[in-house]
Amino acid sequence: MSESQNIEWKESWRDEYLKWICGFANAQGGKIYIGMNDDGEVVGVEKSKKLLEDIPNKIVNALGIVADVNLHNKDGKDYIEIIVSANPYPVSYHGEYHYRSGSTKQQLVGPALNQFLLKKTGITWDSVPIDGIKPEDFRHDSFDIFREQAERSQRMDSKALSVDNPQLLDNLNLLNNDIPTRAAILLFHHKPEKWIPGSFIKIGYFKSDSDIVYQDEVHGSLISQAYNVIDLIYLKYLKGIISYDNITRVETYPYPKEGLREAVLNAIAHKNYATLTPIQIRVYDDKIMIANDCVFPEDWTVENLMKPHKSRPYNPLIASTFYRAGYIESWGRGIEKIKESCEASKNPQPEYLIHHEDFMITFFAGKTTQTPTQTPTQTPTQTPTQTELSELVLAVIREHPEYSQKQIAEQLDWKRDRVKYYVKRLKDEKIIRRVGTTHKGYWEII
Repeated sequence: MSESQNIEWKESWRDEYLKWICGFANAQGGKIYIGMNDDGEVVGVEKSKKLLEDIPNKIVNALGIVADVNLHNKDGKDYIEIIVSANPYPVSYHGEYHYRSGSTKQQLVGPALNQFLLKKTGITWDSVPIDGIKPEDFRHDSFDIFREQAERSQRMDSKALSVDNPQLLDNLNLLNNDIPTRAAILLFHHKPEKWIPGSFIKIGYFKSDSDIVYQDEVHGSLISQAYNVIDLIYLKYLKGIISYDNITRVETYPYPKEGLREAVLNAIAHKNYATLTPIQIRVYDDKIMIANDCVFPEDWTVENLMKPHKSRPYNPLIASTFYRAGYIESWGRGIEKIKESCEASKNPQPEYLIHHEDFMITFFAGKTTQTPTQTPTQTPTQTPTQTELSELVLAVIREHPEYSQKQIAEQLDWKRDRVKYYVKRLKDEKIIRRVGTTHKGYWEII
């Protein structure tokens, strides 16, 4: 028998070991042996009968729980066994929350404490309601995107989608006594960062780890981020090689779009938004790295992540809504889909890194490795089509319908005349229209 997740040895009793008992109760339970050295040998304990009476009382008074305390003897030496059961409710020691992890005891503070308390009370982080906002305060654009995607995925029937926006939030279990939850605000509000800072995506093009060429930030609701971010990556950050199949134009990119899409959308859905840091996507000539903060189940490692596994989302309400929109799967098949897409495109398999609450996936470019020469003010070597450039303008309008043409130009790092041309093109094609004045109006997608 050796020290482990569930076993601790102590040569003598000290009241501070109540913290260890607290840690066992908050984790999976365990046993503490008093009168044994670090090698697991019985060295004996003095005043064992008195400790047999004192320790149970100290546990009840300090922790409010009951533990089995037994007296044993080996080779004429007494030692005490304390058996602690896992407690279904949080246990504190003088206001401190301790937790047994591996063979160490940790005091929980900050986000880790918040996560622990939510888990113990059966409440998920994304289900907590936020006062001061009503469903009527939400804009329509993210709801319109969701209805379009959910109808296409056929994961919600038309009757459930035809209700008004507040009722749709309720149908998706995103209201708590008519108050929007964190999930509702993240998914559908146009400015979720007012309540949850860091809920956006940073994308940068790097020549080296320390040399960034240009970058973007994708803000807005998670629904709009998911809708726009993949197109932004492929139109602005990647260069496709053009070939022709008879008269059909074919563009081949260095990364499988389906696999990259799966990784980005899973990062958005499963991110730990309590850390207040954005998702980061780093694009290089030969690789793309996607990093985000997330909370994995305690028994998950890279090894079992690569095997078939159950879906146990940290944000079940966000994940459920993304599933209904057709953005992600609900069977824990994300890794499998990424592997399959890389095999189909003959790309190397991605690398995965789990470090505490950080997760990173790295995609490696295939044979069509790009060598982009563009800077923020240069045109890429492979000139995008007019339709692709129109889509870039439209993506900004979807995310920021209140933007003026000047602000759109600043967002895309274009000249204003260029934006003016593509805005006119979108208006002529009856894709958008301006509602209100130039300075106080907004764009509406027809």
